[in-house]
Amino acid sequence: MNSRTSRPPARSASRPLLAERHVARLLVGTLAGRLPNGMAPVAILLLIAEQGGSLAAGGLLCALYGLASAIGQPALGRMVDRRGQTRVTAAAVLITTVCLLVLPYIDTVLHPALAVGLVVLAGLSTPPLEANLRALWGALLPDPERRRAALALDTGAQGLIYVAGPPLVALLSAVHGPGVAMTVTAALGLLGATTVLSAAPSRAWLPAVVARAGGFLGPLHHGGLRLLFLAVGGVGFALGSMNVWAVAMADRHGMTLLSGLIPAALSIGSLVGGILYGRRRWPGRPSSQLVTAALLFAAAWVPLNLAPGPLAATAFTALPGLFLTALVTSAFLTVDALAPAGTRTEAYAWLIAAVGTGQAAGTALAGVLSTGPTTAALPAAGAVACLGVLLGARRRLATPGKPRPRGQHRRAQAHAAHR
Repeated sequence: MNSRTSRPPARSASRPLLAERHVARLLVGTLAGRLPNGMAPVAILLLIAEQGGSLAAGGLLCALYGLASAIGQPALGRMVDRRGQTRVTAAAVLITTVCLLVLPYIDTVLHPALAVGLVVLAGLSTPPLEANLRALWGALLPDPERRRAALALDTGAQGLIYVAGPPLVALLSAVHGPGVAMTVTAALGLLGATTVLSAAPSRAWLPAVVARAGGFLGPLHHGGLRLLFLAVGGVGFALGSMNVWAVAMADRHGMTLLSGLIPAALSIGSLVGGILYGRRRWPGRPSSQLVTAALLFAAAWVPLNLAPGPLAATAFTALPGLFLTALVTSAFLTVDALAPAGTRTEAYAWLIAAVGTGQAAGTALAGVLSTGPTTAALPAAGAVACLGVLLGARRRLATPGKPRPRGQHRRAQAHAAHR
């Protein structure tokens, strides 16, 4: 191991997390690189509308983009596990950038098949920056508590993508048009990915040199992980249906601002929860913390089903956010402990894909039921489903006490070979 990863834990623990070398750069670069996840769907909708297309066509393209992104992450994660981060992620971000840059220059109404192809390819090639970052924490922060704190901060900050991204697209579209908004979206994604990929930890990262376990199924070979991915799909379902519920609330009360304020409140709660969760030790193994966080996450949706007013609904939505980060962080730590050796990045990507797929399903179902009285109950139903699956899978999710091999740096491998 190099000198940076062999520092005494006590000395490292005394420093602010963001003061650790590379931590701030990797975190900010990943957030910037993932901004297209929050910006591209809105830019696609506005672009279709400007070209005279229907809202239904724009919604279909957005759904295809989100679904393709969720499908592509595990495949890209598997490639990263085999070839390292640099080549795979660089190729993915270049393909995505080109697709998003070309999209404003075609008439999506006259050439719908070409538009669908570009959107789907852009989604499939969405760079696995989030999964990469989770893998880098293991190589960069050897102390488990520092790694857990970084993971919590990282998870809590992800919501900022969906707070800052859509308003930025709306502003750029209003001033310069949707084409410029799409161009800026692509440029920000490329800039963020370049910031991460040019950092020394990402360039030096390689997967652990071990025989790949799990065969073709990879991490899906582990029954506990399959159930965990199913459970976090319920979390995604809650988040997706909550966005539609926010729009329904805005229409019902004649307050357009609510459609943005309610998701923003959940994201802010998630960020605060991440900071609080990462600042202290919590008893029990990650699998036990996972069930506890899921229970609190489900309970936090109850006040929203009591027909609160606009201001109360906005405030109450921050409550699930407080426990969302603990839930997702515990899920990642459980994956970290249970994933077969040599499949960790792919396992992280499956977890991310499960949340994205559940989010798409929640958005679709909530859209169908948006005129009925059950919309507010859908986020709670997703959270309860998550809790139910986790309770049934507790034994299979019990994490071992012994750490598993992690990604390495080339210098560490060369030093070991020399010795």
